[in-house]
Amino acid sequence: MTGTALPPLAGLAASDLPFAILARDADTVEVLTGDVVDVELLRDIPLLAADGTPREVLALVPFRQVRERGFACHDDDAPLRCLVITERATYPRDEALAALPHDDIPLRNAGFDIDDEAYADIVRRVIADEIGRGEGANFVIRRDFTADVDADPRVAALAWFRALLEHERGAYWTFAVVTDGHVAVGASPEAHVSAEAGIVTMNPISGTFRHPEGGATVDNLSEFLRSTKETEELFMVVDEELKMMSAVCTDGGRITGPHLKEMSRLTHTEYMLRGSSRLDPRDILRETMFAPTVTGSPMQNACTVITRHETTPRGYYSGVAALFTPRTDATSGQGADVVTHDLDAPILIRTAYIEDGRLRVPVGATLVRHSDPYGEVSETHGKAAGVLGAIGAIPREAQPAVVTLDEDAPTAEPRRLADNPTITALLESRNSRLAPFWLNPQEPVGSGPFAGRRALVVDAEDRFTTMLAHQLSHLGLGVAIVPWDAVTDDAVDAAELLVSGPGPGDPLDPSSPRMARLREIIARRRAASAPLLAVCLSHQILASELGIELAPLAQPHQGLQLTVDVFGQPASIGFYNTFTARCAPATTIAGVEIAADPATGDVYALRGTGFASVQGHLESILSRDGMSTLHQLIGWALDPE
Repeated sequence: MTGTALPPLAGLAASDLPFAILARDADTVEVLTGDVVDVELLRDIPLLAADGTPREVLALVPFRQVRERGFACHDDDAPLRCLVITERATYPRDEALAALPHDDIPLRNAGFDIDDEAYADIVRRVIADEIGRGEGANFVIRRDFTADVDADPRVAALAWFRALLEHERGAYWTFAVVTDGHVAVGASPEAHVSAEAGIVTMNPISGTFRHPEGGATVDNLSEFLRSTKETEELFMVVDEELKMMSAVCTDGGRITGPHLKEMSRLTHTEYMLRGSSRLDPRDILRETMFAPTVTGSPMQNACTVITRHETTPRGYYSGVAALFTPRTDATSGQGADVVTHDLDAPILIRTAYIEDGRLRVPVGATLVRHSDPYGEVSETHGKAAGVLGAIGAIPREAQPAVVTLDEDAPTAEPRRLADNPTITALLESRNSRLAPFWLNPQEPVGSGPFAGRRALVVDAEDRFTTMLAHQLSHLGLGVAIVPWDAVTDDAVDAAELLVSGPGPGDPLDPSSPRMARLREIIARRRAASAPLLAVCLSHQILASELGIELAPLAQPHQGLQLTVDVFGQPASIGFYNTFTARCAPATTIAGVEIAADPATGDVYALRGTGFASVQGHLESILSRDGMSTLHQLIGWALDPE
């Protein structure tokens, strides 16, 4: 133990010190204490002392910090709370289990704040009114399990931490954070973002298999892994987190996986994303607020949808706990551009909160186009039970013996289901659908076929543009991204290639300033016969300007992979659209080539003198032929000959 201010584990409950207790590996428990400082912005997290010496800080980041990115939220004034660590100790896990309280913490007046039927109705409305109107691909809507707690909050926090340590498995962090008036105890399965020695890692987890009575088996887990809904749900969150990686990493990020995250009552599927960055870790945290697995996509519109369908603030749910650790190579007096800290930040899910004698366990379900309302209700029950069962607030289910490597062998060594050949094959088969660009090592930036040329990308409120910009740079283009409401007419005119990007919403909405500005931009480029590439929403607006009808799809194409004909070339492309341009067979427009589905008339691509467009997202992980198709369309826009 360092210093003298930190009491022994057994004395934490009786002390009045703020503290955090963390289990970040299987063998040890860390206890941290220090000074509590609340700040307004992520940049204000006090990583350096007055003399420039790096300090270790644990920050609890509430959901309301999305305001820093200009996103909507119900603002509850939850503080961005920092524990500036002055003392820390490390204990062996067994010693911690023996020293922590074993108290049973009774609950009263327990239940969900939103009943099952009301939550199922919210699911229906989100599918119909939000996904069905093009507002996004998926959204996470929460409800809270609440109860009264009469026990001392510090005792409850330590007793629940001990129970989680003993009964939960597969957590990324198990933790308790106790400060004045606020207690958080959880076992988060998911690292949101970490940064160590210039390597940024994100860990998108999605797809939830609730273990049936008797436990998970190869057969019932295989059925889950074959589910189209669960597979596409994971692909969509990987796409969303790659948008973030492309914004903070010079190499855009590379995918590895998928893997299983096996916990006591639930199993999830996950990927790992890695890339290189020299950004300040506070800036990395800001640019990745927050995980699509607990918000939805596209992120900005997901926050707006959450404010429409959640009537109360989120507090810390879906925020992060962020541990900033000084780097051993960081010294005082270094310049502001030197990275002084590593970052380790799990998502605040599977977490119980105590405030004013009231327990709150927020849980949410990811709603997609083919969600079953009662299935999503069941998922929230499973997630709440995972926390409540682990802390002993509800009866724990007996866990069955796990299959061993050799059922006839005398060994008791357990075998993870992820090691079963059938499960391994099902997981590996998922990658056959994905774009090699994001799976394989990438070629150096700037050496592609369009080297020396430049592109201006207009962001229409979907950060797919960051992935698109990364691909453009690998085709040799110099790239700048500008928001739709900040791009000037002069910039539009000066761009060598203008890429008008994707975004949510109805392209025919007469009240939308965003749609009106995109129409102006596209019309201006066409009038000048200046090179233009239009993607998804912008493709629809271009089609409308050419006189092609726009219509809603009977079923939204959110996270859907299709093989379509793009001017004589079959291309496997990912689609995220609710509206489509549609024309009758044999439709002709002077000077325009149309690539359309011969049966439905849905227009997949357009090209003419100085312009090309595509309905799908060539930058998506679902676009196996994304790079070759992008190369083709840019070549046409820049040089139709």
